[in-house]
Amino acid sequence: MIVGILKEIKVLERRVCMTPAGVVAMVQNGHEVVVEKDAGAGSGFEDALYVEAGATILDTPAEVYAKADMVMHVKEPQPSEYDMIREGQIVFTYLHLAADEPQTMGLMKSKSICIAYETVEKADGSLPLLLPMSEVAGRMATQEGAKYLEMPMGGRGVLLGGVTGVEPATVVVIGGGVVGVNAAKMACGLGAKVYILDTNLDRLRYLDDIMPANCYPVMSNPSVLRELVLQADVVIGAVLIAGAKAPKLLTKDMLKDMKDGSVIVDVAIDQGGCFETSKATTHEDPTFVVDGVTHYCVANMPGAVSRTSTMALTNATLPYALEIANKGWKKAVQENEALKKGVNVVDGKITFKGVSDAWNLDYTDINELI
Repeated sequence: MIVGILKEIKVLERRVCMTPAGVVAMVQNGHEVVVEKDAGAGSGFEDALYVEAGATILDTPAEVYAKADMVMHVKEPQPSEYDMIREGQIVFTYLHLAADEPQTMGLMKSKSICIAYETVEKADGSLPLLLPMSEVAGRMATQEGAKYLEMPMGGRGVLLGGVTGVEPATVVVIGGGVVGVNAAKMACGLGAKVYILDTNLDRLRYLDDIMPANCYPVMSNPSVLRELVLQADVVIGAVLIAGAKAPKLLTKDMLKDMKDGSVIVDVAIDQGGCFETSKATTHEDPTFVVDGVTHYCVANMPGAVSRTSTMALTNATLPYALEIANKGWKKAVQENEALKKGVNVVDGKITFKGVSDAWNLDYTDINELI
């Protein structure tokens, strides 16, 4: 199979979907790899390293799309790419279609096979290709919250961990999954008073066992959430429903009563955001203020630490990419139930229920197509 590695074109997105080491593995398995010029530069991987690994460098995305049987990205294809995608071509990347109707329609029109990193799901409910970026985003969420609490950044002028004789900041993390745990660990390590909310009692019991003494796992409901966000200096939204739109948990009414200069970080923005006032921002212009509260809603947070993110992502995605390349997509998803759940669009048909529900489109069971 010919595998195409594309350069990211989303604003200030510097990750790349595969390291040169990943290319070596592909070539050793008998596949040809074509890489768009400068695709890895933003992560510190120059073209020469890809050539040394066995790849061919192509000058334009159009050349990559024209030649490759499977194209790989980090972020979703942008509008300028929709018409380059060929019928029957495999697109393997983060898609987040339930929050992006134009992309959904564009990929349906292309009649390609679209496999989303974020909906590949193991039998235990874990999301192996979302996990590494969730770890990065969770840790970054706390860093960004701490930064925007600083007075020069428009914040309250509060140090997250406080100092001797001065109480620390209060951080509220909504969601006890991978993002939430990583955000809470970072906040706890910096000395903040941390509340982590979830609706799963077993998960809360687990968190109570593993988290530091300054972390308080709490059963989430609207009343508790309202009470805690009024105390919060930083609120981190870490809610995920795989492949579906995120629920709006922090409302405009709650926001009005929050402290002036407090910060909210919406890590769920890729799935539409879990705060009612959220809108996607970029690393170029990361924040906006509503009712005195700073909103950080960057849709590709891990792109700011591109080298770490690229290496972590390749570690997770490469085994699945190899499986697709080695077997072809149909046999790969027949033999791998986790990968089967990653298939979102096939030949113009929506094969993931969360996407069909989001846009009121017909749903086709993937088993009917393989």
